[in-house]
Amino acid sequence: MWFLLLASIVANGAGPAVQPGADPDFLYAQRERLASAMQAAEIWERRLAANPADFDSAWKLARAAYWLGGHVDNDKRRAQYERGMDAARRAVALKPDRPEGHFWLAADMGAMAESFGLVAGIRYRGPVKRELESVLRLDPSFQQGSADRALGRWYDKVPRLFGGSNDKAVQHLQRSLAYDPGSAASHFFLAEVFVDMNRRDDARAELQKVLDAPLHSDWVPEVKEFRQKAAALLDRLR
Repeated sequence: MWFLLLASIVANGAGPAVQPGADPDFLYAQRERLASAMQAAEIWERRLAANPADFDSAWKLARAAYWLGGHVDNDKRRAQYERGMDAARRAVALKPDRPEGHFWLAADMGAMAESFGLVAGIRYRGPVKRELESVLRLDPSFQQGSADRALGRWYDKVPRLFGGSNDKAVQHLQRSLAYDPGSAASHFFLAEVFVDMNRRDDARAELQKVLDAPLHSDWVPEVKEFRQKAAALLDRLR
């Protein structure tokens, strides 16, 4: 996954059936328990089916599918990313001047590209970049600079032959930190770029910033995962 998660935490148990009147935002906030994220996605999916003009349910379903795709069993990942892409495209169609649909479409496509080999990578490389550039045009501050963060990841992971660039990756990641200086995601991705550039001291410094990063109220599960990944990478660099 190119942007925010790269999952490692899984939930316990299948959980209860969705209750009438359940709050999907509350359920999604408990997404470290996979059953809660699944229930949230089901509610948004039902709401969207009942009201195809429900923009919030469309983009929130795309976001939930992105999380689920990073945490379900491997044989179920593709279906989640496809579910997310479909929901995000609907959000873009409903409100093309809002960043949410564009960003989560890029996220789900990017996850698909990174998870399913060269063909998927080639197929989604260009569309991911276009959607993220759309977010930058609409609102570069969206989700604490998430579009720059994701573009930094894009430039790092895409081969140079197809437009990748370590220098551009660093530029975008540093730009994202202007919106959120304590971003665990940006610091971790920047560390990975520095490893690729053989700047190991700089990479260690960035990884320490991940370990010191605050638990952002909107992204507690993600920050926890990045801390785990940073500790493992820092140990390998010692």
